Amino acid sequence: MTEWDVKKLRILRTLRDRGTVTATAEALLMTPSAVSQQLTNLAKQLGVDLLEAQGRRVRLTDAAHLVLRHAEAVFAQLERAEAELTGYLRGEAGEVRVAAFSTAVPALVVPAVRLLRAGERPGPDVRVREAEAAQAYDLLTAGEVDLALSLAAHAPTARDPRFRLFPLLADPLDVALPADHPLAGAPALRLADLAADRWIFGGSGPWSEITTAACEAAGFVPEQAHSAAGWTAILALVEAGMGVALVPRMAARERREDVVMRVLETDRPRRHVVAAVRHGAESGPAVARVLAALTETARSFRNHSVELNGTYENFRWT
Repeated sequence: MTEWDVKKLRILRTLRDRGTVTATAEALLMTPSAVSQQLTNLAKQLGVDLLEAQGRRVRLTDAAHLVLRHAEAVFAQLERAEAELTGYLRGEAGEVRVAAFSTAVPALVVPAVRLLRAGERPGPDVRVREAEAAQAYDLLTAGEVDLALSLAAHAPTARDPRFRLFPLLADPLDVALPADHPLAGAPALRLADLAADRWIFGGSGPWSEITTAACEAAGFVPEQAHSAAGWTAILALVEAGMGVALVPRMAARERREDVVMRVLETDRPRRHVVAAVRHGAESGPAVARVLAALTETARSFRNHSVELNGTYENFRWT
């Protein structure tokens, strides 16, 4: 009977995901020679060639991809077993490590933790790690976190066997204007009305792509006057009259006296927020309770956003 070594299979999967032996070694805290040796031993155990030379690099053979297709089911079952064992040993408490992007921490993660603490039963111990969308999935893959919050545009596809994705909410994007902007008090506002304005957004990364895509959908390419990634910096620049910016409603806790936020009812730009876990881990009691709390928090956020109907206290939201 063929021997399937789970540790070596994980190394093979990491090589598939990372692309090179060097990157695989870095991700797994191994030496490149140790990675190569483990994969050579796995090939001998399975009786098939797993790698073939491609210039100075290696690529996975068809046999290796076949092995990994079956191995994914094994990994998922092991996640379920670990989740159930954790639940058995710790009850429903346990520890859940969550990676989340910056605005999701105060808007979703913190309220979810409060919801868990307010329950009749002890909630899991939630450990939070702020991380950008792409990094969150690297941490999830490496087993450094148990749950990741990210934007759907930067999530793996639903067909990726490594993860289970859970849609949470569509976060509206509103436009931030200086208080003295000519359109600050306009009865209705469209993105196209701001085509000639100077814009503030990051030079690269998800927010740059989201802003550019929303403006292009409205029929223009935004002129980037300033590059900033943090909402404190972006809103300070808007307040100083240096440009306009799209701001997710989840970032509304950042408040500026002379910034007017306008709801874009015609365009309705959104960014979609999802939660992800390793496939099989969603059945663990602790992870399941955190997912449920995040889902409830997201539902409350959506309802609150609708009830406000574009009027926010202390933020001059019109």
